[in-house]
Amino acid sequence: MKLNTLFLLIALVLAGGLWAYGTYLAKPRPPHRRPAGATSPNGRRVEKTDAEWKETLTRSQYNIVRKSGTEWPNSSDLTHEHRRGTYTCVACHNPLFSSATKFDSHTGWPSFYIPIVPNAVYNEPDGNRTEVRCSVCDAHLGHVFNDGPEPTGLRYCMNGVAMEFSEGK
Repeated sequence: MKLNTLFLLIALVLAGGLWAYGTYLAKPRPPHRRPAGATSPNGRRVEKTDAEWKETLTRSQYNIVRKSGTEWPNSSDLTHEHRRGTYTCVACHNPLFSSATKFDSHTGWPSFYIPIVPNAVYNEPDGNRTEVRCSVCDAHLGHVFNDGPEPTGLRYCMNGVAMEFSEGK
């Protein structure tokens, strides 16, 4: 009898948690506004209509980079990519991160401690987190946290589907 009660209690707690998470995901986010003064490398900009983005990107890419989604942990091959090269934005091909700054954060997402150039990305508040966006096309890339390695102490936790990898230097 006690085991059945415990099982029922756990099931109710899990169901309530899933309902609350679904409610959180369904909550509309305020429209994205590019911060004043945000610049991109060489002043380059890529702007498209929503319909053009849907034509250019896969459904998964569109949901992540245009609708600020998040991929499942360990779902991207880029999480376990160890070759030398450059990670670029999937939407506009802006160079974002060097493989030299990638580290294994054990989170299930590709993680870096610094962008390839300071203005490759920009940050903006996202509730209790800090969102990272591509400075050329405003694509949602992931989030940055203050628990990374030296020399910056930052962990740029990126969605692999938001990036492409090019092997090289």
